[in-house]
Amino acid sequence: TLNMKFVIAATLAASAAAFAPSKVAQTSTAIKAFEDELGAQPPLGFFDPLGLLNGDVDQERFDRLRYVEIKHGRISQLAFLGQITTRAGVYLPGDIDTAGTSFDSIPNGWAAVSAIPQAGLLQIIAFVGALELAVMKDVTGEGEFVGDFRNGALDFGWDTFDEETKLSKRAIELNNGRAAMMGILGLMVHEQLGGSVPIVGEL
Repeated sequence: TLNMKFVIAATLAASAAAFAPSKVAQTSTAIKAFEDELGAQPPLGFFDPLGLLNGDVDQERFDRLRYVEIKHGRISQLAFLGQITTRAGVYLPGDIDTAGTSFDSIPNGWAAVSAIPQAGLLQIIAFVGALELAVMKDVTGEGEFVGDFRNGALDFGWDTFDEETKLSKRAIELNNGRAAMMGILGLMVHEQLGGSVPIVGEL
């Protein structure tokens, strides 16, 4: 009968599913492997909503993702501070080019991209490229952790800290970077929507 065929088909499907790889188990394994890493901290703990660490992920993959996260966090902190600084009326003195375009005449936000002279934009791109290729990386191989770009030159007393203090400062940077990524993204979205944002002002 039809009911009997349905029962048999359901039984076969259940049997086949028993031999299928468990995504939950893979995810659980990834969480256990990295749940004690720096950054898995309250209130969210281990937070991977996109599943980038699901499945068979090794330490090298995790370190690569952490490197990208730290870099984007540092850039976002600079971007956010740049936004609120210029919107507060603080600019570099002088002119941005030989034609007499002053720094304070450059508008804020996205509008600045079209207002900066083309040669200036090319200089910015070249400068960022030089930093990316030759400076903001572990050139000497002396880095203690992913994102350590001191290269035996910059220290600021880091070597005087104990291990607990070092972990605390790294966690603070990571959290500030995460907040800054959300902050600069929020400013970019609100700039397109228009209106006013506390502290930042009119967008």
